[in-house]
Amino acid sequence: MLELILCSLLTILPDYLYRRFAQGKRLGKEINLFSVWFELRWGLVGCLMLTIALITTVFYNHPATTNVTAFFRTVPIVPEANGRVAEIFIRGSEEVAKGAPIFRLDNSRQQAEAETARRKVAEIDAQFVMAQADLAAAEGQITQAQGAYDQALDELRTKQELNRRNADIVARREIEKLQTLVDTRQGGVDAAQAAKKAVETRVSTLLPAQKASAEAALAQAEVELSKTVIRAGVSGRVEQFALQVGDIVNPFMRPAGVLIPEGAGRRALYAGFGQIEAQVIRPGMVAEASCISKPWTIIPMVVTDVQDYIAAGQFRGGEQLIDAQQVAKPGTMLVRLDPLFENGLEDVTPGSSCVANAYTSHHEELKNGELSSFQRFVLHGVDAVGLVHALLLRIQALILPIKSLIFSGGH
Repeated sequence: MLELILCSLLTILPDYLYRRFAQGKRLGKEINLFSVWFELRWGLVGCLMLTIALITTVFYNHPATTNVTAFFRTVPIVPEANGRVAEIFIRGSEEVAKGAPIFRLDNSRQQAEAETARRKVAEIDAQFVMAQADLAAAEGQITQAQGAYDQALDELRTKQELNRRNADIVARREIEKLQTLVDTRQGGVDAAQAAKKAVETRVSTLLPAQKASAEAALAQAEVELSKTVIRAGVSGRVEQFALQVGDIVNPFMRPAGVLIPEGAGRRALYAGFGQIEAQVIRPGMVAEASCISKPWTIIPMVVTDVQDYIAAGQFRGGEQLIDAQQVAKPGTMLVRLDPLFENGLEDVTPGSSCVANAYTSHHEELKNGELSSFQRFVLHGVDAVGLVHALLLRIQALILPIKSLIFSGGH
């Protein structure tokens, strides 16, 4: 309607003024319902063509959409394991800080496993003490065996010396028995040293490995025990939380509630523009938005990201071929709009529905001076008609609450 009025000011109104004041024709006499078409046919046709051209220029170069939402993602509250709810720390619709406990599952089995792992670590520590005692005992055995060996060897050497001086003093059989005793005592020394080596290996290698394994089992048991307390991964607000003590929860079933992160939906708006505007919308474009949850307010925005694919073309591989006819409704191009100023979306309720305009600017092209006069005139005109769309957005923002409260029964 606004475009029609503007075009009428350039076509129908001058034509009417000329016929009324220059030619002296009177409204209701010479200018009547039957003569309007014949007399104003050029103005009507020109008005219609200009209106269509203006609407096309405005909507193509300065795209608008009503598919704008302050999207946000929720975090499902689910445990990592099955269990029965033993304790609940919060109530529904309550603020929680990051790491704060939300509810606890029955952890008697996990506590028993953790206690068993702790006892195993303590048992290995006790084995270290026993191994040190065994090491001291092995050293004593080595000393004892070495003394017995030295004594037997000394006696053998004495008998051998006597036998060398006089073969009749010491019998050969006695020397052989002493030699066997020395060999036996040497075996005792070797056995005692081997026993000490075994104890040292046990202290330096076996027991540390067993302790490390027991500590790993304890850490795993404590992790499993900690999983029974479900904590908030981020700071936010808990919603749709209706657990009761005794309920059984399962990570593969529906979540116990949702956690809405702090500041979710207040950082950006996501708009779906038509596919025909894919060649116009670019990051850096200035935009404006108005949301139903913040009526009568125009929020300056800027395009920060344009999704380079359309979600309507997505498919999941399966046993059936996709027929293009199934995608009858054309998808939109997703565009991210960030507030131009800090806290621009502060009072906008997350999930709110909005309307938005994006404005094309040819400032850089006009500044380089390489365009012809006609091209500069056209680009100036394209940028100037953005004012029409900005005015339309403000009219929408003005009537949107009225439309919602009165005409749609939103109250």
